[in-house]
Amino acid sequence: MCGIVGYVGHRQALDVVVAGLRRLEYRGYDSAGVAVVTGPGQLAVERKAGRLANLEARLDEVGRDSFAGTAGMGHTRWATHGPPVDRNAHPHRDAANRVAVVHNGIIENFAALRAELEADGVELTSDTDTETVAHLIAKEYAARHDLPASMRAVCHRLTGAFTLVVTHVDEPDLIVAARRNSPLVVGVGEGETFLASDVAAFIEHTRDAVELGQDQVVTISRDGYHVTDFDGGDVQTHPFHVDWDLSAAEKGGHEYFMLKEIEEQPAALADTLRGHFVDGRVILDEQRMTDQELRNVDKVFVVACGTAYHSGLVAKYAIEHWTRLPVEVELASEFRYRDPVLDRDTLVVAVSQSGETADTLEAVRHAREQKARVLAVCNTNGAQIPRESDAVLYTHAGPEVGVASTKTFLAQIAANLMVGLALAQARGTKYADEIAREFNELAGMPDAVRKVLGTTDHVRRLGRDLADAKAVLFLGRHVGYPVALEGALKLKELAYMHAEGFAAGELKHGPIALIEEGLPVVIVMPSPKGRAVLHAKMVSNISEIQARGARTIVLAEEGDETVRPFADELVEIPAVPTLLQPLVATVPLQVLSAEIARARGYDVDKPRNLAKSVTVE
Repeated sequence: MCGIVGYVGHRQALDVVVAGLRRLEYRGYDSAGVAVVTGPGQLAVERKAGRLANLEARLDEVGRDSFAGTAGMGHTRWATHGPPVDRNAHPHRDAANRVAVVHNGIIENFAALRAELEADGVELTSDTDTETVAHLIAKEYAARHDLPASMRAVCHRLTGAFTLVVTHVDEPDLIVAARRNSPLVVGVGEGETFLASDVAAFIEHTRDAVELGQDQVVTISRDGYHVTDFDGGDVQTHPFHVDWDLSAAEKGGHEYFMLKEIEEQPAALADTLRGHFVDGRVILDEQRMTDQELRNVDKVFVVACGTAYHSGLVAKYAIEHWTRLPVEVELASEFRYRDPVLDRDTLVVAVSQSGETADTLEAVRHAREQKARVLAVCNTNGAQIPRESDAVLYTHAGPEVGVASTKTFLAQIAANLMVGLALAQARGTKYADEIAREFNELAGMPDAVRKVLGTTDHVRRLGRDLADAKAVLFLGRHVGYPVALEGALKLKELAYMHAEGFAAGELKHGPIALIEEGLPVVIVMPSPKGRAVLHAKMVSNISEIQARGARTIVLAEEGDETVRPFADELVEIPAVPTLLQPLVATVPLQVLSAEIARARGYDVDKPRNLAKSVTVE
């Protein structure tokens, strides 16, 4: 949510900042702006509501030469306080036009701060919480004449989640940023330094990065960076090297990033699994838990949001089956508010693509306060959730630009299954040869997904045919139920259609009332071999809805001829072990949703009202 880019170096800052903002468009936004220090005492600012193209057109109109300078910053805003209009777009300035600030997150005590400023005679010109920071920085700077110290002083007065980036015309070669709960990373180049919400913003220039920690302030200059805590004390930093390049964040000939990312799923699975089975044992990336602590686990919670939550529902079936431990899957936004029962023998698995998801981060902190162990599954090296966890398993899906998650979902499922195998290994509920067999079956899934991707033409045609549907229902049983939920979510996100996923056994307890003539219903069939009883019951479900006039779209294993008479449309997927079926069954539903959205004329990479990284509760 929101995007920040900052730069100090030898290039024209405006060019670097605008290019960086373009690569952060996937995060979701409704206005954009830039600020460049054009010399001592001179600050050029422009901002526009709407897409980044509106800002670029305005820059061309006023003349980009007026933004000449080598220190600057930019922002794409997601409206929180005040509507998405020009006056509320970032950057915001003080009354003297000497301070510029951009901000991600929400300042929860801004009303009191605003009232204080207005009592002092300050006239605020926007509806935002952010503008208060510009005036507070200006006030502190007038007393201190030290921008990092002014930032630290203001941070002590703020409550909420925020990333702040500030520049002052009296210190034209510095940019200062602060972070609490909202992501920020430093890029380190030769004679230039970058700030961004995501490394994708500066990957064209450097792959050497430093993740900023909680309650830290960083000052960047041409010569590098300096990090302190909010009290001014030096802190240890966490440098890392980005192992993908610019081409990984570009479309590579695809019309949309999401279509490219769907095609990248076999590689995402293979990369996530690589290196995690060594000498007959499943290993995690970072483990600060002993084998004895893993053996002592007597209950597992999986906490996540959205698509990641659906990956946790898949994990529940596998972990309970392999370890005989009870597993609860919780929406992270509800977890800490219902006062869950946790202790030192509870393992909380926190699943987050960004590693900065606010609801999940707060769930992690609540779990730690209750002395529970936390294992993070994350796609972002060095992010906050992994740093605050006892163990980490990184998914290696690479950058995912499309807002609707695709390859990160499959990578999360694979990682969650490895967590289950690691627990079974530690607890001795599976023999070594059984662990090896399960892992080898998992290692064969990239080829199975590749096979699905080679047979999606039928699904694409079907998507175009369904573009005028008013609603679509999804049904599944066992691991097919979370697949149904994920299929419905994708359709909501991309095509703005009413879509619902149901456990098929619940059909007769209410949802069957929704069935009417011509209604598309997608059914995820279990294996006739692995789950014969459930398969027979699903055939009965299909018969019921077909008898009421629904249009049945059935996902079934290759060779499953028993369902053909009941399928108006049959989509065949490879036969794989039951617990691994979501990895192949999800892919056609991703393709279907994307194709319906495209046929309806929507941008599948940037669904309305959605953001890639949700950093506020």
